[in-house]
Amino acid sequence: TKILSKMMAATLTIRSTGLSLLVKRSVGKIFPPMSFQLCKMATVSSQSAEFLCQPYKYHKLDGHEIPSSGLVTRDQAMDYYRKMAVIRRMEQEASKLYKEKFIRGFCHLYSGQEATCVGINDQLDNDDSVITAYRAHGWTYIKGRTVAQVLSELTGRKTGCTEGKGGSMHMYAHEFYGGNGIVGAQVPLGAGIALAHQYRNNGHCCVTLYGDGAANQGQVFEAFNMAALWHLPCIFVVENNGYGMGTSSSRSSFVNEYYTRGDYIPGIQVDGNCVVSVREAAKFAVHWTKSGKGPILLECNTYRYFGHSMSDPGTSYRTRDEVQEMRLKRDPIASFKEKILNSKLLNEDNFKAIDKSVKEEVDLAVESARSDPEPDVNDMALYIYSEGNNGKEVRGADLFTHWKTNDKISL
Repeated sequence: TKILSKMMAATLTIRSTGLSLLVKRSVGKIFPPMSFQLCKMATVSSQSAEFLCQPYKYHKLDGHEIPSSGLVTRDQAMDYYRKMAVIRRMEQEASKLYKEKFIRGFCHLYSGQEATCVGINDQLDNDDSVITAYRAHGWTYIKGRTVAQVLSELTGRKTGCTEGKGGSMHMYAHEFYGGNGIVGAQVPLGAGIALAHQYRNNGHCCVTLYGDGAANQGQVFEAFNMAALWHLPCIFVVENNGYGMGTSSSRSSFVNEYYTRGDYIPGIQVDGNCVVSVREAAKFAVHWTKSGKGPILLECNTYRYFGHSMSDPGTSYRTRDEVQEMRLKRDPIASFKEKILNSKLLNEDNFKAIDKSVKEEVDLAVESARSDPEPDVNDMALYIYSEGNNGKEVRGADLFTHWKTNDKISL
């Protein structure tokens, strides 16, 4: 079978587990080897199917292995597909709203990385915590906010998840701590959230996400050290989409196997575009941290279809052919749909019904994002302090009154 036709350079290796693809990029970047399972299933019934996971790589986990397959029920198949489809369509509409100038400022889209957040979140309790970087829309939705709340936040509407004041990078939900604009700054914060769980002895963990571009930040390694020293229930997750802004990981990191970068922290490399593989790795990681074994590091190899942000066309450091090839061969939604169809858990009519409901949901959210009211100017200074503005004076001056009256006061 002809698998690839127009690649810059490719090495194709046939393995017993499937097809392994190594693609060399024009900038010298090497894609992490990932095997393409041709929908191999261990068992199939009318209500469930067991799929072979993509091969994992391990660091300091001798004697511990993730099962090579994962069971997916019919209901789970519908749930995973719908969530990924919602995120994809939501981000497509966000792109349109940005181009129409309804969204201003920063806007970092999550398209292509949907399987990572859906797979990880599936294994979290409602009170487990998540903190991520600025590419936060998908995680905001998956942690409980509606599409309307996400898109309305992007357009600065009062109905947004932070009432129009946070924008693309600062969205929050129950036990979701953002959305952080400084590269790598969320990693020590995530370790701190894990410390809070440990201190309260509540049995929960914190998933702390960052990208390959942040993996070389000093505070990341400081957080590793404290998390390991105190055995914190923290799951560090590198969403490795291959590029930090416009720089490939091979040009920024001497060691590209980020799952080993924790050194004394055990790590796992997983195909971040396979929702079942991610789910099984997350199951292992959650059990590891919650059983008191300390932190663990996951590297989810994935890919972003858009540029670093909407102001980046994403074509100066990679080719259009590369992006198209990834869409055709490693798309997390299309590949999952193919597996489910081949397993006969769902049929084309089922998928059409899901796609229709997703379109309707997102279209309604777009209407809200375009037309809902903006925050009142008098509410501009609200929530600067946790208890509001009353009684919060600095040298006799109330900051809200100072802004409202424009009195010149020395603070």
